[in-house]
Amino acid sequence: MQTIPGKSVHVLVVEDDPHLGPWLRDALAKAFGSSDVVTTLDEGRAAVTVRNFDLIVIDRALPDGDGLELLPHLKQQQPRPATVVLTAQDDPIDIARALDDGADDYVGKPFEPIELIARAKAVLRRLFLDKGAVVSIANLSYDVVNRAVHVDQKPIVIPRRELAILEAMVRRAGRVVMRETLEIAAYGFEDEIQSNAIETHVSRLRRRLRETNCKVTIRPVRGLGYLLSGD
Repeated sequence: MQTIPGKSVHVLVVEDDPHLGPWLRDALAKAFGSSDVVTTLDEGRAAVTVRNFDLIVIDRALPDGDGLELLPHLKQQQPRPATVVLTAQDDPIDIARALDDGADDYVGKPFEPIELIARAKAVLRRLFLDKGAVVSIANLSYDVVNRAVHVDQKPIVIPRRELAILEAMVRRAGRVVMRETLEIAAYGFEDEIQSNAIETHVSRLRRRLRETNCKVTIRPVRGLGYLLSGD
């Protein structure tokens, strides 16, 4: 049950409650496709630095600060993720502050799961309608919203983990993408990753692109990661 047919949505939950956090992660993963959970403001900042999320659900009362402190950082991201603030602080002034700071919606605790999911879908729909970014490199184009890849305007199908790796490199084209960044892009924070998993995925991705006569190159940078360019 995805927000928009054909779109897999990546969700981050920033919630320190040891019971609510994992429950939200599982419920949102079931509704949207994939979800991770972190428990502090610093972990939230780190997570959004190394991975692109479509939806972020933020608790306000975190051990190291107010969850609203994450919002200015999120507003600078391209594409900007949808944000829903969860909190027991339901004073109108608090709600107005959250919305002014960039939150897309504000859900008070306690809440019904069906309400949270419905409101999250609503903000995602609005945000998807506002987006239309297509990144073009040589004869490859990548639709950020639909996560669709075209070579010479012809669609090509790429498996999920390879697609996540390609997206991470396309977003940073011309720059070295650290191996650790690709691991986080392709796997959840709690997944076990084999030592050669990224190399295997990149090798398959290269072959898949080469078979379509794609002029994009992916070069290894020894000891660091990979660099994608349109040479």
